Amino acid sequence: MNVLPHGPVVLDETTVASSKRPRNKADVNLLWLTDEGVCEARHAQLVLYPKYPEVRLSGFLKNASGAPAELLKGRMSGRVLFFGVCPDHRILTFATGAEHPATIELLSQKDVPAQGVFLDLNGLRSGEVDTRGQLIRKLALIHQKGWIESKRLNSQGVPISYQARNAAGLTLEAELGIIPNAKAQPDILGWELKQYGVRDFKRFTAKSPVTLFTPAPTGGISSKDGIVAFMKRYGYPDRNGKPDRLNFGGKYVVGGDRHHLTGLRLVLDGYDQEAKKITDMDGNILLLDPTETVAASWGFRDLLSHWNRKHAKAAFVPSLMRGPPPVYKFGSRIELCEGTDFLLFLAALSEARVYFDPGVKLEGISTLNPTSHARYQFRIAHKQLSSLYHKSSVAFLDA
Repeated sequence: MNVLPHGPVVLDETTVASSKRPRNKADVNLLWLTDEGVCEARHAQLVLYPKYPEVRLSGFLKNASGAPAELLKGRMSGRVLFFGVCPDHRILTFATGAEHPATIELLSQKDVPAQGVFLDLNGLRSGEVDTRGQLIRKLALIHQKGWIESKRLNSQGVPISYQARNAAGLTLEAELGIIPNAKAQPDILGWELKQYGVRDFKRFTAKSPVTLFTPAPTGGISSKDGIVAFMKRYGYPDRNGKPDRLNFGGKYVVGGDRHHLTGLRLVLDGYDQEAKKITDMDGNILLLDPTETVAASWGFRDLLSHWNRKHAKAAFVPSLMRGPPPVYKFGSRIELCEGTDFLLFLAALSEARVYFDPGVKLEGISTLNPTSHARYQFRIAHKQLSSLYHKSSVAFLDA
C-alpha cells in the first residue's frame, strides 16, 4: 500500500451479506498493457487482512479480455509482473515470462533497490535505478551553496521571496524545484522531504519534535458540530491574556491522564498493543471527555492511506537559520528512512512515542462569525524517528 495508489479503504459489503468473514478492500485503477493498447481491469482491488498482516491484489483478470490470463493462472517460474504508476494514479501493468526481453533486461540490472516485495525501477528513466544516490547528490549541491535566502516557488515554479521564520522547508523544496502542494504523495524521486532545525552542525540535535502529519478529525463533535462548537466546549481562554480568544492545545498520549485544561484524554480503539495488530479496521484514535463523549476521532481507514503513501521513504535534512531576513544553511548529515507502514505508527502511538499535539485557536468568540485556525499535529521526538521505519541509515554529504 506504500507503492500502489488506491482508493478509500472500505468494508466489502458482499462479505457482510454472505457468511464470509467481513473484510476490507480498496479499488485500484489498473490497466493491462497489451500489443493493441490498454485493457482496463475494472475489478482489480487490494484486499486487506490486517490481523496477519497482509494485503493481496485480486480481481485483476476478471472481465479483462486483454489480460495475460494464461501466463498468470499457471505456476510458471521466472515470471515478472511490472507496475507503472502514473501521476494520475493509473497503474499500467505488464506481465512477462522468463524468456521475455523485458525479463532478461531486468535481471541484467545490478543493485536494484527493493521496496517491500517490489524492485524499485524509479530511476531507470535517468539511466540510474538508485534514487537514494540521486537524492543525496541533489542535497549535496544544496549543502555546498552555504547560506540561502528564504524563498518558495509560486504556482508557476518561479522562486519568490518568503520571509516567514518557518520557511526552511519551502526554501529546501524551492532549491529542488518542488512547487508547494498539499498532496499526500512523496516530494521528489519517491522520497518525502522533512527539514528540521538544529542549533549547530556538530551534534545535529533537533530543536523541536517532528510533525508527522496533520489530519483533520473525521468524527466526534469536532467533525459533526464544527470547530466553533468544539472550541466553546473544550477550548480554554488564551494563556497569554489575548482577549476574545479560545485555545486548544497540550500534549496527549495514549494511556495518559486527562489534560488539565481540556479534560480530554487520548485513546486507541481497535488495536492490540501486545500483538501489534489491528483488531478492527473500524477502529479510531479518540479524544474522550469525562463523560466518554467523543470530542474528536480519526478513523483507521482514513489515516492508513495517508500515512503509507506519504511516508514510504523519507529524508530528514538538518538546517540552520539566521536573520532577519531569514537565510538558511542545510547540513551534511542526512537521515534516510525507508519502509514504514501504518502498524508501526500505531505501535509508536500505543507506546506513547507518537503523541497528539494540537494547535487550535478561535478568535472573536463573542462575535457572530468567529474565525478559527486549526492544526492537528501528530508528533514524535526526532531521536525516535527510526522506530517508525523498517530501515534507517545516515548519509554524509561531504564524505
